[in-house]
Order: sequence, then structure tokens, then C-alpha cells
Amino acid sequence: MTRPIWIKHAAQLATLASDEKGPRTKEAMSDLGLIEDGSLWIEDGIIQAVGSTKELEKHYSERIHEAEIVDATNHLVTPGLVDPHTHVVYGGSREHEFEMRLQGATYMDIMNAGGGIHATTRMTREASEEELIEQTTCRLDSFLAHGVTTVEGKSGYGMNLETELKQLRVMKRLQEQHVIDIVPTFMGAHAVPPEYKGREDEFVDYLIHDMLPVVAEQKLAEFNDVFCEKGVYIPEQSERILEAGKRYGLIPKIHADEIEPYGGAELAAKIGAISAEHLLKASEEGIKAMAKSGTIACLLPATALYLREEAALGRKMIDEGVAVAISTDCNPGSSPTTSMPLVMNLACISMRLTPAEALTAATYNAACAINRQEQVGSLEVGKQADIVLWKTKSYQELQYLFGVNHVKSVWKKGVKVV
Repeated sequence: MTRPIWIKHAAQLATLASDEKGPRTKEAMSDLGLIEDGSLWIEDGIIQAVGSTKELEKHYSERIHEAEIVDATNHLVTPGLVDPHTHVVYGGSREHEFEMRLQGATYMDIMNAGGGIHATTRMTREASEEELIEQTTCRLDSFLAHGVTTVEGKSGYGMNLETELKQLRVMKRLQEQHVIDIVPTFMGAHAVPPEYKGREDEFVDYLIHDMLPVVAEQKLAEFNDVFCEKGVYIPEQSERILEAGKRYGLIPKIHADEIEPYGGAELAAKIGAISAEHLLKASEEGIKAMAKSGTIACLLPATALYLREEAALGRKMIDEGVAVAISTDCNPGSSPTTSMPLVMNLACISMRLTPAEALTAATYNAACAINRQEQVGSLEVGKQADIVLWKTKSYQELQYLFGVNHVKSVWKKGVKVV
């Protein structure tokens, strides 16, 4: 039994609490559930009370002497950030490709030359589980230092059964070893392996009949993702893979419309995907279909910046009624960052989200995109005490001060970890 924790006198306590269930859309994305001079009471890693300092001081007057007191005067307090789209487990590095990009090589140029996903696949296949754990732990530590307390992690740098399982086992082990919660996604369809070039349908059959059953049997993933893009998987192949995953209980996600309009957003809506990712080139019809289906748009502004592409139409999506989440897309080739605060800044600057919408997209809606909204993403009674105390006085200031890590301290399940 640990001492209770009383966080008091927050300049702003952004609870993200709401009576509305499910991901937030339109005006609801601007409702942060703000409490001035806010306060939280935490016991055994769970939030027990949320309100003004005056209210909690009165309610717990006879127990205040028991508590560890955290004075949050002049600080913003928010839920722990949630990153709903990462490729955090991988071997090696690809810094040389950064220079290639600056010299004019495109994403597909690099990939077709044996770089890109294929290069990381080779290095990940060669790495041992212990090496992957060591490398990934460093990235998770960096996420935590930037206020992220939950991440989704995708496989996809194996594209054979052995390495895909290795990546997923690493996530399972790190879920037990690291304080960050890791939510696993199987993405065997991240690219077509070079050994299957020209035989793409054979690889789809292999993935469906040989890989998915084992992933499901070993309970190593909750979601199934596919890169639906010209030169990778066509919509018909993507649909087959995602529908097969549904039969094994894996919830569909989809990398969609990143490089050109390709019907990925429409497919996401058709199959009931929980989220569609990237969406830089999503069509107007696709955006409307996602709004109707309730599919969450998981937008990755750091990736667009790194690739020097126009960002996704985040403002339009919100105005059309799509629930928007944001993510780092942490990966070695197109977004080697662990800074969700930077991503929130970029969401405002490049996609015209408001500061309130950006915070919602990085907390509650991000949790919805990985089916964790009952545990994390908002500061409400009964939820995990995943909390960030920031060196800013308001959420506006957090988004305004660009490119700086403002984290003062982080609690995960009521334990101070940063």
C-alpha cells in the first residue's frame, strides 16, 4: 500500500473528461474539461478524485497528512500523452537516407533502390531479441521523457514469420519490463519482401494462411495493419488481409493515401477500421466516408515535414466530422522522432488544429485509436494515474512554445517516473 498522492494548485488541470463516449469530433475536440487551480487525488495508481484544490482539500481534510503532496502552482497538468502509431521496434539506423532525400531522392526511389523499409527489414532480421530490446528501450525512455505514457507499436520489419514474431515478442517483453504501456499491432503487410517481387499475391496468401494464424494463436497482437499504397498493396489485397485479420479477432488499421489518392480512406470506412493512418492525399469522398463510419484519422505531421510533403488536411477533417488523433510515426526512415510535444506543435502549424484540438488528438482521441480510452487519455475517477506536469501555465503556452520539451515530471500508474 503506497501513500496517496495529492497534486494540487495546478494553474490549469486539463482533464479531457466528458460525458460523451467514443472519440471526440468537431466542437467536442476543443473541450478539455479545464479546471483552474485544479487538483487530483491518487491511490494505488488510480485516480480517486478530480476537482478544484478547494474541493479536494475539504473532501480529504482528515487524510491530507497521509499524502505525498505535489505543488503544481504555475504549471499545466494533463493526462499522459498517447502515441497511437509507431514502428518503435527495429534494428539499425538509416541516417544516410536523410542525405539522399536532401539530394532529391523520393520515398519510393529509396525503397526501389533497396533502402527504406527493405533496409530496416534486413537489419531487423539480423538483430537478436536482446539487441532489439536494448535499442527499443532507449526509444521508450525518450518517449517517456517527452510525456508519452502509452504507445502503439507495429511489427512489419520482418515480413517473414520468424522476424514478425520476434518483433511482437519484443513488445510483449517490454510491456512487462518497461513502465510505458505498449499496444501491439501486427503489420506483416508493411511492404512486399524483395524475394516475392512479381509474386505479390503469393505473399498475401502466405501472410493470410501462415502468419496471421500464428500471431493470433500466440496472442501477440491486437490490431492488424496494411500499407495500402501504389507500389505496395493494392486496395483489393489490403481488403483481403484486413478481413482475414478480423476473422482472427484482430482489429483493422490501415496506412492509407500517403503518397497519392488510392482509395485507402474509403476502404478504411468500408471495412470498419478503427483508424486510418497518414492520409496526406485522402480524397474528399474518403474523408466523408470516414466521418460517417467513425474511423479515426491518425495524422502524422512530423512525417510530412521530414518528407517535405504537404501535411494532411487536419482542419478539413475535423470540420467534416472526422475524429482526429496525432502521432510521431516514430520510425527509422521517415520520422525518427519520439517528441509528441513537437507533433502537437506541428499539428497546429501545418494542419491548422487549435491548441485544444491538438491536445485532444494526442490524448483522448489517440487512446480511442488504440482502444485504450477506458484506461488512459483523460484524467477521470477510476482511470490509471498517467499524468504529466508541464513547465507551462496553460495548454495554449504548451503549443505556442515550439520545439522545446516542457515536461517537468511524469507519473505512470501513480508512480513518478520522470
